[in-house]
Amino acid sequence: MRLPEISRTIQVPDGVEVTIDRKKVTVKGEKGVLTRDFSYVPISLEAKDDKTVRVWAEWPRKKEASLVGTITSHIQNMITGVEKGFLYKLKIVFSHFPISVKVQDKVVLIENFTGERRPRKAKIIGDIKVKVETDDVTVEGINLEEVSQTAANIEQATKVKNKDPRVFLDGLYVFERKEGIE
Repeated sequence: MRLPEISRTIQVPDGVEVTIDRKKVTVKGEKGVLTRDFSYVPISLEAKDDKTVRVWAEWPRKKEASLVGTITSHIQNMITGVEKGFLYKLKIVFSHFPISVKVQDKVVLIENFTGERRPRKAKIIGDIKVKVETDDVTVEGINLEEVSQTAANIEQATKVKNKDPRVFLDGLYVFERKEGIE
């Protein structure tokens, strides 16, 4: 039996403004502006009195019912991003060959990884800030998808292949994820 409606509401905190124009959601806050288009989704969106956002589907099938929760999470992450931001920390780990990490334009260069002559490259997605301090790399920004994908690109660039992963533990590994940037 299908339910007549599935609905979720999001409370918008003070200092954050959410506008919806034909399923295009724009969230403005003190850290910046995020825009996302949900026109491909068969659900309805509505911003009420600048303090709540309602996401719902009428007579939903299983897929539409699950999309209500997914879109709600996306909008909540956008609100958290413009309000606090997101931060990932990666640790540089090596045992034999010292790894050096540099940021050039929109690419992170990982040099001397397991003694390789060519640097490995990891792409920086979107408007994300990457900082390298002694043996830590911080990735920060307001868009959760871009921050987490950039951290994943850096971690995957140092994946050890054709060697025993129990012995060769060299690489860059995510060790902390935070909401809120100081």
